[in-house]
Amino acid sequence: MDTDHNQQEMQEIWKKFNKQGNGAGGVKPAPKLTPEEEKKRNLKQIGLYLLITFALTYVVEIFGIMPMAKNADEQQAYIVQSVIASVMFLPALGALLTRLLTKERLTLRSLMLTIDLKKNLRYYGLVWFGFDLLILFGAALYFLIFREQFDVGFGSMKALFEAQGLESTQAQVQQVVVVQLAMGAVIAPFANLLNCFGEEWGWRGFLLPRMMKQFKVVPAVLLSGVIWGLWHLPLTVIGHNYGVDYMGYPFTGILAMCLFCTVMGIILSYVTIKTKSCIPAVMGHSTLNGFASAGILFTSPERPCNVFLGPAPTGLIGGAGFIAVAGILLYLLYREEKEAVTKWDLT
Repeated sequence: MDTDHNQQEMQEIWKKFNKQGNGAGGVKPAPKLTPEEEKKRNLKQIGLYLLITFALTYVVEIFGIMPMAKNADEQQAYIVQSVIASVMFLPALGALLTRLLTKERLTLRSLMLTIDLKKNLRYYGLVWFGFDLLILFGAALYFLIFREQFDVGFGSMKALFEAQGLESTQAQVQQVVVVQLAMGAVIAPFANLLNCFGEEWGWRGFLLPRMMKQFKVVPAVLLSGVIWGLWHLPLTVIGHNYGVDYMGYPFTGILAMCLFCTVMGIILSYVTIKTKSCIPAVMGHSTLNGFASAGILFTSPERPCNVFLGPAPTGLIGGAGFIAVAGILLYLLYREEKEAVTKWDLT
């Protein structure tokens, strides 16, 4: 009799528990938002994220990096590079703070951190060896057009050795270049993984899915790329990627950086959309950062190249392969969305 009574008591307790919590763990699920409420919340997250990320970045770069960059001291230059590397974590910090401030429910899917190598191997291949080939293709194309700038003696590498007070033979320089190219092609996706995660978890892992809720896929991807380019504005002004001695400074450099980020943003967005994860974009960004200077190894300080053209992928010719691939992938996204029954939802 006591056992039956205890069972009845337990059933009553569970009924009350389920009524109060309306779900496992006694936690009330968040009320379902109407489409209008969801759109307002999404727009609020975009605005808050951009405000936090741009404010933190511009404050650090304008009041921290810019004054230090004017100093020609070698030790100060290393500090500047370290601070620039740390700035790459600010988009991730902006995404985290926005999620916390808007009380977003966090899941592995919404965090865009899932990994499915078996299903998505071709996308990981694109951002690894595909990026390597596109970088080499762009450099080769540049030197085919500007043959006089191709230096078989690796003048830039020799100048680097001399600046460090090191003596080297032609054979030693050649060996270093070959090793750097081979190691770079293989290790680049992992060498800058942590720093690049800081950017990609923000841009592709947070901003892109929300932009796709507000706009169709093409404008969402293109706007995300322009925003990413403008985020680099202070660094572009102090000479990052394009220097300061060019016609139309700094506006030409800012425009070129926005174009470059838009092109790369299309490819990184494509692999993010197809895999529903920002991890391939992290690897692609890391490959780009680690291997983009491959073409520079074949230049000479005596015959400076036009950075707006190449041989690095930040130039129009050096980046020709990326531009072509980005155009194709953007069209594929447009066509898939047009033919799809439901709108893409990465969150």
